Amino acid sequence: MMASLLARRAGLGAVVVVLAAVAAGALVWRRVADQVRWGDDALLMPDHIELRGQAPWVRADIRSEALHAASLDKGLPIADPELPTRLARAFDMHPWVRRVVRVDLHHPAAAVVEVQCREPAAMVGVAGGLLAVDAEGVVLPSADFDAESAARYPRLSGIESSPQGSEGANWGDPAVEEGAAVAHCIGPDWRALGLSECRPITPPAGVAVPQGAARQWELVSREGEAIRFGSAPGREARGEPTAAAKIARLRSLVGQPATGEPVDLSLVPPGA
Repeated sequence: MMASLLARRAGLGAVVVVLAAVAAGALVWRRVADQVRWGDDALLMPDHIELRGQAPWVRADIRSEALHAASLDKGLPIADPELPTRLARAFDMHPWVRRVVRVDLHHPAAAVVEVQCREPAAMVGVAGGLLAVDAEGVVLPSADFDAESAARYPRLSGIESSPQGSEGANWGDPAVEEGAAVAHCIGPDWRALGLSECRPITPPAGVAVPQGAARQWELVSREGEAIRFGSAPGREARGEPTAAAKIARLRSLVGQPATGEPVDLSLVPPGA
């Protein structure tokens, strides 16, 4: 009986030792947890965030600007389950970013953020200068353009409104969206075709525009010749050539002798 009692006491002692060890381990972990959680290999620093997809026409430092604006330019715990969402939101808010493709986290603390950038489509003439917009009429950061770089893009004139929001937001005027779409569909052919400007056609005084009629656009050559483009892409009237057909016809006219007749791309040419 004495032996049995001693055995039970020994077993109880072993349990006490185990519990004491667990308690001691928990105490030690509480002391070092913050060091582990905030250690150099567990903190994501800005320099360890790799940005992929920044377009060559973007001069801004998207990574630094996005992180600073979102107050994420300090050490970030890589173990934070919300970190990928926070990073995605920060980059998505940058005016040059059209969308965030993916966010990958790695250990030791590092991240890869891939984005798709907005592409300039036109420069809108405003009082005091030019403002860049993409094909959807979103206003792009002006600081990334100087006079030389701005001159590479089509000029959109005849716009009477001002942007309704900040950079990265839509201009807020359907005319800007349509004009940007016209410039974008011509794209890289713009300079090769000798064009300098895109503008809405103002109806003559006293001429009523039918309700619901699409806004009409014209292109202006470097020599000042006006070429009627017609409706913006996707807004063509019944029987009006598509934007692709208009551009193909415009290309066919390059190098041809001038006839003195106005060019109207909104009409199907005779014999076509």
